[in-house]
Amino acid sequence: MGYDSDLSFNYFGPTKIIFGIDSSKDVEIEMGPYGGTKAVVVTDEGIIKAGLIDHIVKALGTKCVGVFSDIPQDTGVEVVDAGAAFAKKNGADIVVSVGGGSVIDTAKGMCMIITEGGSLRDFNGVQLLSRPQTPHVVIPTTAGTGSEVTNVAVIMDKQMGQKRLIVEHFNIPRLAILDPKMTAKLPKLMTAGTGMDAMTHAVEALHAMPHEPITDGLAIHAIRLLSRYLPLCVANGNDLVARGQVQIAATMAGWAFGLSGVGNIHALAHSIGAVAHVPHGIANGILIAECMEFNIESCPEEYALVAEAFGVREKGMDDMDAAKAAIAAMRAFTKKIGHPQKLSEMKVKENDIVKAAELSLGDGAILNNPRLVLDASEMLGIYKKVL
Repeated sequence: MGYDSDLSFNYFGPTKIIFGIDSSKDVEIEMGPYGGTKAVVVTDEGIIKAGLIDHIVKALGTKCVGVFSDIPQDTGVEVVDAGAAFAKKNGADIVVSVGGGSVIDTAKGMCMIITEGGSLRDFNGVQLLSRPQTPHVVIPTTAGTGSEVTNVAVIMDKQMGQKRLIVEHFNIPRLAILDPKMTAKLPKLMTAGTGMDAMTHAVEALHAMPHEPITDGLAIHAIRLLSRYLPLCVANGNDLVARGQVQIAATMAGWAFGLSGVGNIHALAHSIGAVAHVPHGIANGILIAECMEFNIESCPEEYALVAEAFGVREKGMDDMDAAKAAIAAMRAFTKKIGHPQKLSEMKVKENDIVKAAELSLGDGAILNNPRLVLDASEMLGIYKKVL
């Protein structure tokens, strides 16, 4: 990988990671250094029904002052505001989120409102905060979003009609507890979809304009781990070794894209998610290969690294040939794990992709894409290939 002579960057990864089977049972002990004595647990009804928070509430004991679980698949501004009001009413001074991306992002928004007051709608910009927010401990139940270590939250704003990106360094979770048992009950489709979310984070961290050597290293190894262990997770959800390696990959990819950015895959996934409610990870998995095709002329060297991570770069291949091999490998990989191949499988219609293509140009993720996107018709062309 070559870098410009004027390369300069900042790397900021403050989240402490605790990894291990049954590590979630130590939440009360591990959250001690962050000063919270009254924890509100943020989760969703599916997690409760799966019995994944009982031992966490028990471990917190008297430090648990309430459970907020009214969180949909795509969280919204109103959900965040309601959660913050619940936390304040119960005197919470620390937030423990147990769930996937929607739950974690809700908790991130809550941490801001608990500290700053008002509504999440008041925070319309990037890096607006000037002080650390309410401490946040994350226990992921999926392995994909990487939200446990990023400064990003994606929140649906019904008034705007699109997903709002909240980007705040002062709101990165303080602690992430990665317990492979917490992901063991994920069904095959969700395992595949969230895994492809992590894969997309890693690929886009490599091709995003601000990428740098540290994020490249995290992204490349995340792809290696995912290519090896995600199929094992799909085949046997109780394989805790594979589950753990995919969790680690998702966190590494989260650190990578949280610092380097993403690109048009995420812009398109956010937009079709807002218009047609396609789950984010599944949208990424459907779009990733076609978006790589769109970008290939602008970043063959970066996609050649993807090929190396997949183990498909053959001796003598130049970067462009290796990049093409990476795209072919990505297509084959999504089929291998039983991932949906077309948006129509998720009930997306022609009029949905027209609206989503227009929305994508206003998505902040597209700004770091390696190939300049000039017109919505270019993004509509990608959607049509995967409809």
